[in-house]
Amino acid sequence: MLPQLVRILFWLALLTLAWGLARRALLWRTGRGADVDLRGLLQIPKRYLVDLHDVVAREPLVARAHVGAAGGAVLALALVALNYGLGLYWRSLDALLLLAGLVLLAGAATMAWRRRNPPARLSRGAWQRLPHSLLLFALAVALTGAVACTGTALAPWLAALISLAFAAGAAELALGIGLGGPMKHAVAGLLHLGLHPRPERFGERRFATALRPLRLNADDLRADDLGVGKPADFAWNRLLSFDACVQCGKCEAACPAFAAGQPLNPKKLVQDLVAGLSAGSDAGYAGSPHPGRPIGAHQGAPGQPIVPGLIDSDTLWSCTTCRACVQECPMLIEHVDAIVDMRRHLTLVTGLVPNQGRQALEQLRDTDTVGGFPLAARHHWAVDLNVPVLAPGAQTDWLVLVGEGGFDMRYQRSLRALVKTLQKAGLDIALLGAAETDGGDLARRLGDEAGFQRLAAQLIATLGARRFAHIVTPDPHLFHLLKNEYPALGADFDVWHHSQLLADLLARGRLQPTRAASHEAVTYHDPCYLGRYGGEVQAPRALLQGIGIEVREMQRNRAQGRCCGGGGGAPFTDIPGSTRIPDIRIADAKSTGAGVVAVACPNCTTMLEGVVGPRPQVLDIAELLAQALELA
Repeated sequence: MLPQLVRILFWLALLTLAWGLARRALLWRTGRGADVDLRGLLQIPKRYLVDLHDVVAREPLVARAHVGAAGGAVLALALVALNYGLGLYWRSLDALLLLAGLVLLAGAATMAWRRRNPPARLSRGAWQRLPHSLLLFALAVALTGAVACTGTALAPWLAALISLAFAAGAAELALGIGLGGPMKHAVAGLLHLGLHPRPERFGERRFATALRPLRLNADDLRADDLGVGKPADFAWNRLLSFDACVQCGKCEAACPAFAAGQPLNPKKLVQDLVAGLSAGSDAGYAGSPHPGRPIGAHQGAPGQPIVPGLIDSDTLWSCTTCRACVQECPMLIEHVDAIVDMRRHLTLVTGLVPNQGRQALEQLRDTDTVGGFPLAARHHWAVDLNVPVLAPGAQTDWLVLVGEGGFDMRYQRSLRALVKTLQKAGLDIALLGAAETDGGDLARRLGDEAGFQRLAAQLIATLGARRFAHIVTPDPHLFHLLKNEYPALGADFDVWHHSQLLADLLARGRLQPTRAASHEAVTYHDPCYLGRYGGEVQAPRALLQGIGIEVREMQRNRAQGRCCGGGGGAPFTDIPGSTRIPDIRIADAKSTGAGVVAVACPNCTTMLEGVVGPRPQVLDIAELLAQALELA
């Protein structure tokens, strides 16, 4: 009797699963078309076992539980389909089914134990039920395999009870997809891995981080080409990616804006978009809210505006674009891309940029600088350093681009240290002088894609009129633009961050330190646009080690480093919270007992030096190297 009941339940569950998947697919199809390589579907096993578990494995217990639950469930479903769906009823397969049930039982039991006192970042609600549904399914699978293996005759009531447990677990999966329950992530997640909006993340370019340009010069330009104003403006595979979210809250725990009490929780933002995709509200959401924003006050639909119905504009402007959320997401969801796309609509269509953000964009349009400075003032700090200015047609080996830090009196000390160090090494260097215009980072992160493309085209033309072998810049944001985002606009340069060049010069003996760079303990703060965007975490540490400094690492370092709060235009949009992001980062630094925070970014210098009260001294790595060379 039990085998026949299991067979009936399997086919019912399969039909329900097909219905649920078709229902969900109709929701995904409300999005815009996307160029998708279907061969990615063949890469799902590799992307799941390698790329996804590379993130999950950062929590070993969770990884083992996931392997048990997911692996046991997949094996059990395959065996049920083969042995019962096709009516084979082989005892050898039943023995494997018993094993699969036990593996699933161990994984589900671990999940249930962890949910007894879950971390604050985990969503509750239906997610609290999920481990118990899986436990029921695991017990039913294991008992079905055991009974069939031993040939035990069951009383009808016991067979019915096992069947009910089997049905409860199967319904969690089959109904969960169509009705938007927790298990929709199982199918949506696998499809997302195969049809990912950034397939390059699964190849050699693990740090694929460049935003994609808008087609602003198209003859058939439409309003929905200017960013994302409603859920249906997202590409359909991005809508699919939102459904892949498991609400684990790792993005929430990593987000600097959330930690500072600003109204942004990346997990909630993704769930807001899921609610809009489903023409619903956030009333059923059972996780942490956007700080200071009540749950149940937002609703939307695929064709309705995202702001303010689904998401408050301040939520979008709170993001520093640091990609900590993306770095920690086990489902590899691209939160920052979605936020910038929504900002593009606000900026290009509605013009709603808060606080000093609008003024900064206006000054970029008027003066080609963020602060509205005369272009010639960018290099006043170098007037006595005898650095040539590269004229059109002239040639140099290393072209130094200083970025907006050239206008900041504090950071000019870092730039002078860099130039003196490069001169000490005997490098052939030059500056652009008044010809150096803004690269467009701030414009792009604030959603002004038109302003970015204008600025980028202008700087590319300036660089194209000159001859040089390499570009070096101390600004990770400019480094990222030149190296990762300008190629999409037809420009390809050999670009170095100053940490890479200085570390290389030390390693090759071109620079020979003569004294201790610092008599105090030093900790190093990783810039987001160097560590997470550029994948460069070793060169700055090699440089510091090369001048005799042993770095005291903060708890959050390298690719998991905490943002300083200076990216994504956040200092200009200035959305209030309960504290400031740089205050949190300085607290991290103070906990190491270090007297010096080494930095490698002008934004980081400004943000961390802006912290009031007792704090470690903030010094750029170029300044520390210059001290070791007795140049400062």
